[in-house]
Amino acid sequence: MAKKPKLTHKQKRQVAANRVRRLGNKDGDNKQQIDKTQLLPGRVVGRFGKHADVEDESGGVYRCHIRRTIESVVCGDDVLFDKGDEKGSNGVIEIVKDRRSVLTRPDFYDGVKPIAANIDQIIVVSAVKPDLSLNIIDRYLVACEDIGISPIIVLNKTELLSSEALETVKAALKTYESLGYPVLYTSCKTREGIENLNACLDDKVSVFVGQSGVGKSSLINQILPDAEEIVGDISDSSGLGQHTTTAAKLLHFPAGGDLIDSPGVREFSLWHMPVERITWGFIEFREYLGGCKFRDCKHLNDPGCLLRQAVEEGEINEARYASYHKILSNMDEQRPSYTKSY
Repeated sequence: MAKKPKLTHKQKRQVAANRVRRLGNKDGDNKQQIDKTQLLPGRVVGRFGKHADVEDESGGVYRCHIRRTIESVVCGDDVLFDKGDEKGSNGVIEIVKDRRSVLTRPDFYDGVKPIAANIDQIIVVSAVKPDLSLNIIDRYLVACEDIGISPIIVLNKTELLSSEALETVKAALKTYESLGYPVLYTSCKTREGIENLNACLDDKVSVFVGQSGVGKSSLINQILPDAEEIVGDISDSSGLGQHTTTAAKLLHFPAGGDLIDSPGVREFSLWHMPVERITWGFIEFREYLGGCKFRDCKHLNDPGCLLRQAVEEGEINEARYASYHKILSNMDEQRPSYTKSY
């Protein structure tokens, strides 16, 4: 079956205008308006192919079709829907309300894809196995800064480290704490840090992101035992994590707050972002931006580069600076060879 063609910018504007008109917020043809009295408010708690699970205000969940005119539907979306027949089938999402926040990631084949909507914070989960990658943490932090959502860094599987190795890792992550990013250390086997993580999740809508195999599903099972998330192992052949979460889902905390579990990604690329936004995403760089000798400074060995000078003087962490340039150097390799409009 052929994939649904992507909407152009013009088509997206027309869909948005039609939505406003159909909701009755503008003068227009009354025949095109949706009768809101026949629709229920709900929130998307799961997305499966061409369908989505929508939870109404009483806690009932309905498997719904998605109108073709709707550009995208993700976990956390607030919607207006028709729940269908008494069996809860044949429901239809008619309207997706404006999002107050959305987390996206680039996909090589499908362009920029939303992951979760209306979230308050992003939990960046990393681990010492398969590998602790500070560069991937930096990618997520740049994405968080770009959309203005607060991140929390979680280092999982601490039980795999000796006391000496753990202190070395903590020293490396101290840089993030000095920048104002909270860092938590957790272990599902010893339950270290689980209570601290629980406290950070209270009364907020959070999303877990991170490479496959870092233990996101195991952490969720610790926080919400009834969730019964499937836990995978590290692949013996590749040394990489294996995907265990195949579709995003929204889970409720008994005391308040929600958690969105998104499918793991082994690489989080930023090729869809302008270089200037990536640079701005490194928060310690900001006070130096615009002060370099040349307007088109690449922040490498350019004469009069304030960033390079700050690194040499110890004002900017050298590892973060190297990570920044690694992100930029990989952008062309990760960017698709064709151009899409989004």
